[in-house]
Amino acid sequence: MLKVKKRQQRVLMILDSKNIKYDTVDITEPGKESEKELMQNKSTSNGGTVSDPEPRHPLPPQLFNDDEYCGDYDAFDMANEIDTLEVFLKLAPADTTAVSTAQIELKQENGDAKKEEAEAEAEDKKPESGDGDVDVKEEAAEKAEV
Repeated sequence: MLKVKKRQQRVLMILDSKNIKYDTVDITEPGKESEKELMQNKSTSNGGTVSDPEPRHPLPPQLFNDDEYCGDYDAFDMANEIDTLEVFLKLAPADTTAVSTAQIELKQENGDAKKEEAEAEAEDKKPESGDGDVDVKEEAAEKAEV
């Protein structure tokens, strides 16, 4: 049971450090039978430990967002390690990375447009003879980088 207590403390420490609001439910307290039953019925992972790798019933901590099951300690810990805790806890939409990708692509497209404008401007400045051809393209490339 010491392992379970350490896991509970770690979950609370991580939630506190990320300023995520939570409620704790101690299923061992008298009068918490319905909460214990909810945890046992909705938990899909038993949260095994080294001393009890295949527990008969789910071991705490089990994490829920209201009545929606999020996962056990191991899934919580993995989500924290790979920086997807908000998604794991169902606090953020799952497509947040798509928004970031779209913003990056938009910036790249804008960068290409600047480069094309600079090259078009360089074409206008192009001298009649072919001597200055290299310098004009280099100038266009420098303007595109700015």
